[in-house]
Amino acid sequence: MSAAVWTQSLRKEFTLGWGRGRVLAVEGLDLEIKRGEVFGLLGPNGSGKSTAMKMILGLLRPTAGRAEVCGNLAGTLAARKQIGFLPENPYFPAFLSGLELVRYYGKLCGLGGKALEGRVAELLSLVRLGGEAGRRPLRTYSKGMLQRAGLAGALVSDPEIVMLDEPTAGVDPAGSREIRDLIRELKERGKTVIFSSHLLEQVEDVADRVVILHRGQKLREGRLEDLLTMSGEWQVRARGLGEAQRRELHAWLVQHGAEVLGEGSPRERLEDYFLRNLPERERR
Repeated sequence: MSAAVWTQSLRKEFTLGWGRGRVLAVEGLDLEIKRGEVFGLLGPNGSGKSTAMKMILGLLRPTAGRAEVCGNLAGTLAARKQIGFLPENPYFPAFLSGLELVRYYGKLCGLGGKALEGRVAELLSLVRLGGEAGRRPLRTYSKGMLQRAGLAGALVSDPEIVMLDEPTAGVDPAGSREIRDLIRELKERGKTVIFSSHLLEQVEDVADRVVILHRGQKLREGRLEDLLTMSGEWQVRARGLGEAQRRELHAWLVQHGAEVLGEGSPRERLEDYFLRNLPERERR
């Protein structure tokens, strides 16, 4: 079985106007993204994440190299049929409701009748916009709700691959958590999810593997667990130790040649603290 996405020596240069030369956006990018995995394109703004995604989508033609989607050349009709895409800042007609938006995307994909209405209802339920929320006009939606509506539209054709460009950018912590939960659910349904982000802490819970880009080049690639594990260090979390026992443990570690880098109670992540302290009605 072919990879979901495969690239070899992918390169993209842009020509600047008025004789100002060329700028290199992506250089020599080799990727093999497996079917059914969640893959993150990480890096600071301007690192080439969006450019790489657009070449995979076929929205940009590579200067050199090759990209394939499910064994098909990127940009061909066969490749595009395999992908659902949500850009970072999608534009939706504000007068439409969430339901009308997803129905419109369905009609563009050739769906109609009961099959379309069933698919719309299923997807709105998936992205937590069923019932009254789906009937509200998009102009009343928060950024997180707009992203979820756009995700429903990207899924209407039941694509093999879902590509999300900065899906949590500008979204509050509660909305960001909802989007990450949806990414996990898509993986459980067998979808391949590829997303870009410059916020490492927002993707470490959902990504199977990542590539870290900087100035268009690959710095690191692999499982986050492998990339973030600090070899040579050992961390112990314990509960129920008294003061005397903690001192005893500290003395034992020093006696056996260990350098104690830090002690104290574990810290809760800020996002978890924030969400835990929200009123119950605001967590939904």
